[in-house]
Amino acid sequence: MLKTSPRPAPAPLSPGPARRPRARWAAPAASSLAAMSAYCLATAVRGTYPFGGRSRDVNDLGNQFVPFHAHLWDLVHGQGGGDLVFNWNSGYGVPFLADFLTYLMNPFSWLVALFPRDALDLGVFLVTLLSIGLGTALMTVFLGTLRPGPPWPRAILAVGYGVSGWVTYDGWSDPMWMWGLVSFPLIGIAADWALHRRRWTAGTLLVTACWAGNFYTAAMATLGMGLILAVRLLLDTRPVRERGRAVIRAATMTATGILLAAPVITVPYLASRAAQPAPDETWDGPPEARDYLAHLLPGGYFTSTPRICVGVLALLLVLTFPFMTRVARRERAAWCTLAVLVALSYLWRPTILLWHGLAIPNGSPYRAALALTTILVAIAWLALSHGPRPRELLLGTALLAVLLAAASTSPYMSSGTWILTLAGLTASGGLLHLLHRRGPRTPLLCALAAAVFLGTAGAAYSTSEIRDRQPFWRPKTTLDADSLAARAAVRAHDTWPHGRSDPGRHEFADNDPLLLGGQGGSYYSSYVPARTAATLHDLGAGWEIGGRHLLALDDPVGRAIMGIGSHLESAADAPHGFVQSTEPAPPVVTLRPPGTPLDSATPDASLFARRNRVIGAPLYTVPTLGPVRRIPSGTPKGQGASRATRPAGQTPSASAGDLHLPAGTTTFTARCTPGATAQLYAPWYSGTVRALGVTLNPDPLRPMANPGLLTLATVPATGEFTVTFDSAKAQDIPRTPLGCFDRGTLDKVVDALQATGPTRVTAGGHSIQAAFRPGTTGTAVIAVPATDGWRCRVDGGAARTPGTLGGLIAVELAGSSSRVACSYHTPGLKSGLVVSGLALATLLAVAIGGALRTRTCRSSTGKH
Repeated sequence: MLKTSPRPAPAPLSPGPARRPRARWAAPAASSLAAMSAYCLATAVRGTYPFGGRSRDVNDLGNQFVPFHAHLWDLVHGQGGGDLVFNWNSGYGVPFLADFLTYLMNPFSWLVALFPRDALDLGVFLVTLLSIGLGTALMTVFLGTLRPGPPWPRAILAVGYGVSGWVTYDGWSDPMWMWGLVSFPLIGIAADWALHRRRWTAGTLLVTACWAGNFYTAAMATLGMGLILAVRLLLDTRPVRERGRAVIRAATMTATGILLAAPVITVPYLASRAAQPAPDETWDGPPEARDYLAHLLPGGYFTSTPRICVGVLALLLVLTFPFMTRVARRERAAWCTLAVLVALSYLWRPTILLWHGLAIPNGSPYRAALALTTILVAIAWLALSHGPRPRELLLGTALLAVLLAAASTSPYMSSGTWILTLAGLTASGGLLHLLHRRGPRTPLLCALAAAVFLGTAGAAYSTSEIRDRQPFWRPKTTLDADSLAARAAVRAHDTWPHGRSDPGRHEFADNDPLLLGGQGGSYYSSYVPARTAATLHDLGAGWEIGGRHLLALDDPVGRAIMGIGSHLESAADAPHGFVQSTEPAPPVVTLRPPGTPLDSATPDASLFARRNRVIGAPLYTVPTLGPVRRIPSGTPKGQGASRATRPAGQTPSASAGDLHLPAGTTTFTARCTPGATAQLYAPWYSGTVRALGVTLNPDPLRPMANPGLLTLATVPATGEFTVTFDSAKAQDIPRTPLGCFDRGTLDKVVDALQATGPTRVTAGGHSIQAAFRPGTTGTAVIAVPATDGWRCRVDGGAARTPGTLGGLIAVELAGSSSRVACSYHTPGLKSGLVVSGLALATLLAVAIGGALRTRTCRSSTGKH
């Protein structure tokens, strides 16, 4: 008999043959297409936009970011209210550059300009989709820098990165964060160049591209890839001096790249310093171990844990890696230690703050989980490229079984999780075993790619379906027939800059003025200026999210102060859910008589006194609250009137400046001019208010949300009425919570402001000018909150910071004055540009110096 020798096991994965160089680019392209297709498949199976309805999957984009992209569309097409520096549409005039640099610098965001405006939500969807594609392709390239190997297995693993758990929960709804999916591999590629002393200039530009696209995720990517570079330097066998040079090269490359994008940092930084403070975010402590481990598995949903799923194939390889004897023990220890330390960094408040720019994020405290996602995919590639043996795979499978057992009781686990994990484990384990026996043959790689594709799509589908069933998930529709009708109505009555057309409080999205156009008060952003929030709140506007979501003024006096001639109001029985109202209004720029008291350190006695001062006339009367009755909480009806009636004239105890209402029912009497409109200002009162046949049930959450000024009804012919407060808890309200104004008097005030107003008002992108009759005296008031950055000139004189009247821009006019011009200058822009200029000079000097050295070396070589 012939004696046969045993078949040798295939060697670990090695670079493909030189005769197939096209795979170097074909594999990243294929991984990109596969990741985008998997994401689209999950969306299509769910029947959501753009493969089904409009009101589900695009909703979170619509709530905040479709309106921002709509505003970008308007600016590109010359229809916007303002420019990149200032936004006339929102908050009655707010800075915009910080919003642009934060929310719209993903390069794919500019694609929305190519779509019709009523279909720009498709452009926003493509921002997410193309970021997935580009990030996946770049990850395919980056993995090759960690260890050489055929590109197709790298491409398969990169798909798990492109549609990871971080993408399907944290990233997909925020188009700007999706640039982080690009930044991680891009900075990794630049770090690899630094490690091998190559392409300093190109690497610097890659860093700049990451930070310019989104500085928030770029900071995470810089830190995460810095940790990966540290591991690679630790494992490097070169002398310490050479490794030190690599560190210096990487540090200078990173620093110069960041400084090139300096305005992206300086402008948002100063804007955040001047912004309304974010609500206090409390970290509830680390998640349970079972929940954390469960998030390594696909297809579940849980709201307070890092999302680190990268697919079953990558997970199996990561769990197999510690047992792989083909990998040096030191290398295994270094990479496993890195993964464990980064995972633990999400469980300690100081390191969570470090990952997120020294602030606990409003929402998920684990947005930096993309760093661990990247590390897991990198370890998976190192395992696959070394070729795991069957015994090692068996040990990895056993570890995965232990993980499943530990996570089995987590609320994250769903039927989809079990199906996807077990099916993925069967397919991945079997195919990896065949790859070990037969080598990386095309049919096996195709089967492995199919398994990863289906598993990734299934995980995205399962996670999204479970999310849609959560109680907090309340989608809003953005670009539908109703919103398009509202936009047409707003634009039809737009007289800017003479007057304003306000979309009002009727919300299609959280930024209706950006979505619909016009010049409204609503505004939702992390950069709402604190001065804007305070100004509008002190004039009677409501707010949400602690003042980071402003609401429009929605009463006649408030609209007159801001020059609003047209506005929308909700109406459930109207064809499109709203009605439009028009009314005479003063111009946006008005004149107050000489001697008008501007803002000072002495506060106004009440909201109504402040409004009288701002509008320049005694419009409001503030009734004195008369005798009061109080019925304690819990008193049976019919008994309280006799048992709890206070003596005439006695009022509840009050702290300085406030009126204290005990728990129970408290009734006041008030007297106003018959026929006047009564209003209530008790922004933080929670309970029931009954007056003039009207019952209100305000339910603010201090300091998060309040409704602002509330209109009651018309005062009867007797002039007397009662106001009843009913609440289960004791509360403080303003000492003068009631005010009454006469509509006829308001009309006369409006007529007077129109008669004395400017002869012409013009506005530029971030400037506004008004021409008055020669010799005009008094105070020109521009109905725009006076945020930091405004400078005004009178008759071309020196630019000065304007005064304020009720927080609005106010400019004193001398007797010979006839023209006021104000312009907005973004704080931090000039200094950022100077820093960028210096960084650019450094970059050019290095590039030119390098080119000259190369030319000199070539000349010397040619002579010899």
